[in-house]
Parts: sequence; structure tokens; C-alpha cells
Amino acid sequence: MTYTSINFLVFVAAMVLIYFIFPVKKFRWTVLLGANVVFYAIVGYQTSAYIIFTTLSTYLIALWLEKYSAKKSALLKSKKAEWSREEKKKFKDRVKVRKRLIMSLALVLNFGVLAFLKLWPGPLTDLHNMLAGSLNDVLGALRIDFSFPTMTLIEVVGISYYTFQAMGYIVDVYREKVPAQHNPLKLLLFTSFFPQIAQGPISTYDQLAPQLFEGHSFDFTRFKYGCELMLWGFFKKLVIADRAGIAFAAITGENAAQYGSYNGTTLTFFVLLWALRLYADFSGGIDIIRGVAQILGIDMIENFKRPYFSRSISEYWRRWHISLGAWMKNYIFYPIAMSNAFLTISKKMKGTRFGKTAAGTHISKVLPTSVASLIVFLLVGIWHGAEWKFVAFGVWNGGIIMLGILMQPLFDKLTDKLHINRESFLFRLFQILRTFLIVLVGYVFDIAPNFSEGMRTIGMFFTGQNFSEGFAQISGFGLSWKDFVILGVCTVILFVFSVIQEKYEPQGANIRVLLDRRAFVLRWALLFIGVVVVIVFGIYGSGYSAADFVYGGF
Repeated sequence: MTYTSINFLVFVAAMVLIYFIFPVKKFRWTVLLGANVVFYAIVGYQTSAYIIFTTLSTYLIALWLEKYSAKKSALLKSKKAEWSREEKKKFKDRVKVRKRLIMSLALVLNFGVLAFLKLWPGPLTDLHNMLAGSLNDVLGALRIDFSFPTMTLIEVVGISYYTFQAMGYIVDVYREKVPAQHNPLKLLLFTSFFPQIAQGPISTYDQLAPQLFEGHSFDFTRFKYGCELMLWGFFKKLVIADRAGIAFAAITGENAAQYGSYNGTTLTFFVLLWALRLYADFSGGIDIIRGVAQILGIDMIENFKRPYFSRSISEYWRRWHISLGAWMKNYIFYPIAMSNAFLTISKKMKGTRFGKTAAGTHISKVLPTSVASLIVFLLVGIWHGAEWKFVAFGVWNGGIIMLGILMQPLFDKLTDKLHINRESFLFRLFQILRTFLIVLVGYVFDIAPNFSEGMRTIGMFFTGQNFSEGFAQISGFGLSWKDFVILGVCTVILFVFSVIQEKYEPQGANIRVLLDRRAFVLRWALLFIGVVVVIVFGIYGSGYSAADFVYGGF
């Protein structure tokens, strides 16, 4: 049951109806929990043990952390008059170390499972099938009419997203930012909220949980805005992303072995098409998810803010997959950058002869930040997959950001010497195009089958351009001239709406608010046209298997 299927729409409609007619408002969260159970049973019942394990281990360890903190705080309070300042400090340090050990237990257990499933799927599948086969032999000998299913590959739906979300909650309990949840069913609701289970966004406990547990009343405006956001998501996913996906199905399917024969023109086209497809697919899915949540009265964090309008690679990552970036910043970047080791290195560098120069002062100041950025993006690359091409993806993005931080004074001086107006349209356009090119180089490692082909692809951009041969190759990948026209027109529509959003959202008015300000006839005519476009030009129907979301397997 994909998010773009009729079954999903029927499921959501039934769930929304039950939610709002449920008589006891404060217990409406149980309807959401029931919907989670049904949804997960449909899309991934074989692996439901994993999310139960994450929820249960997180629940128990969070309670342990809270109980331990309360016990030690009470002891410290009772000894306040007896202990010296030094004794209090030593006690607090011991408590902090113990709390870190307790928190680390949850992190090791759950990230260990995540790493195991993502980095070692083959042996795990073999082990599962061996155990299932043995158990089935025993059941058969006992004449029990039941058999455990075997698997060709273990894919745990949304494991990255609910693991990150649950571990963020554990860290927040450790930091005493949020209290531990004493109701295991409520925690299960938080970790398994079905709209976001397949591809995020990754929410924090204090942002999402109170909204889940609060009983919401039906609000027509929220219902309307949620449906409009879902429609926009269906447009991006079905009309743009899945149409572009036809070409990628060709180069990643039977023709994948021919990747090395494509020339620079073909590869350039595919990287540009991938940029369009990836954004339309991922952001379209998030729009559908956020739209469902908004209908229920729940505001989920925005995950995309027109990333291709970014003026630097750092800004791009603040606009792209915002929830993952925020998670990485709060739970990995800051702990690394503010760690004693990095701060000590920075302090020692300041005391050197080099550290007293202008360049040295800057580098010693930003070194923890720049190195932490590189480490974070290396981890992001590995999260995409245990392959060298994804390591290269992380190093490329992290390295560019690191160099940008270290060399910022030099760039500023050069800009001043050239008397460039930083806010002029041409300079902003230059920055946007420069950033987009940097992003495209990173995308190469997404579409290339391996690291060496990725490096060859980058070289072919400059040495292998042949337009006539490229057009011939491109025409053989399942897209007709009508498909290209539809993609072109819809890309223009996407661009125009993005420009409008970029202009008005800083003023607090999104597209849906602006649409509400128009005449009734125009407003509903545009919505009707949007529905017709999705129905007529969307890629779906008999003989077509809806494309999975690109980030649906994470």
C-alpha cells in the first residue's frame, strides 16, 4: 500500500472519519495507534518485531534514565549542606558518566540493529531463511498447519526514520529536555506514526508527541489545506517523478550493464533528470505525508524549502531534508564540535605562532565546526549505503562545506576587491547556479553504479559530449516526445510555484493562503484543473506498477 495508491486514500479516509467521530476526545490518540498497527501490518508485518524492539528498548531505558536522574538529584539535595563544592562536582561528574552509559546502551542496541540491517542484508536473510526452514520442518513433523515465511531480502519499512526519531528522544531524556514517556503505547504511537514511517520527516519528541496525544477537533480549513498539500504532492510524485522514473528504470534495470557506454551528453541529461526526479519524488512524498497529518490537526515539520534556490552548499543542506539535517546538527554535529577534544585542539592552535596570524585566528576558531561538518556528511553518505560511491558523496559535500568555512575570509576579500554587490541579481544568480553545479556533482554518485563509474561520469561531462549520439541514446529509454513535453511544462509549473513560495513565504503566506485570497470561482477552478492534471497525466493504472519512493527503503 503505497502513499499514491487508491488503497492508501481509502485507508486515510476511513481513519480520519473514525478519528473525528471517536466520542472521547482525549483518547483519540488510540485511533492513530490503531491506524499505525493496521498500516504497519499491511506494509511490513514480517518485520514488525524491529519497531517493537526499538520502542520497548527506548521506553525502558528512558525510564531508567529518568529514575536514575531523580534518585541522584534527591541524594544531591539531601547532601547539599554536608558536601563541599568539590565533592558535589565529583558526584555530578560520576552521575553524568553513568547517565551517558545508560543512554549509550540504547544507542548501541538500536543503531547496531540499523547498521546490521543496512550493511549486512545478505547473511541476515540467509540466517532468517535457515531458521524459518528449521522451524517449518519441526511444525510439519508435528502436523501443525502453519509455516514461517521466508524472505529474499529483509527491508524493514522506515527503520532509519523511526530509529533516528526514537534515539533523538533518548538523547533528549538524557539531556532532561523532555520527560520520559510512562505509557508504552503512547511511545509506540510516537515511533510508528504511519504517515511518516516510510520516509520521514524525522520529528523531535517535544514537537510531535504532544500533537499526537492531544485530541483534535475537525477543522474545515485544516482539512482543505491538507487536501491541497496532498494534491500538490501527488502532482510532483505521479506526474513528474514517476514519469522521469521510467528512464531510470531503464538504466538501472536490464540496461544497467550498459552504463559505461553512455556518452557525456546522455550522462549530463540523466544527472539533470535525476535532480528533478529526486526532488519531485522526495518532496512530493513529504507533501502527501504532511497533508494527511494536517487534516488530523497535526503540524509536521517542513522538510524542503526550495533547495535548488540555495546560494551555498551549506544553505542547500539547510533547505534539503531539513529534519535529517536538524537531527544530525542536534545529536552529532554539536556534540562533536563542542567536545573537549576539539575545543582543546582549537585552544592549542590559538596559542601557536600561526594561531596569532589573521588566517590562523580564523582557522583555529572554525576548525571544530568544519571538521564536524565533514564527519557528519561522511555519516550521511554511509547512511545512504555501504559503498564507496556513497562515501564519496559524503566526502564531496562535507569537504566543500569544510573548505567554505575555512576559506570564507578569503572569499569575502576577493568579493570586496572585485567590488561585487552581494545582493545584486546577477551575483545571486551566479551563486545559485554555482551551488546547483556542486549539488549535481554529488548526484553523480547517486546514479552511477559504483565509485569508478561516478568518477568517469564527472570526466565525461567535460570530454564526452556528443549531442547527436546522446539524443539517440536518450530516446531509447522509454520516454516519448509527449513525455518530454509534459515533463518540461510541469517543471516550469513547479519552478513558477517555487518562485512564488520563495517570494511570499518569508512574509508568512504560502501558496494555499495566497490561493484563499483569490475569487471563489478561480480558486476552485485551479484545484479542479490540478485534480484533472494528476488523473490524466499521472503515471499509474493497469499494467503499471507504481514506483516506490526513492527514500522509501531507508
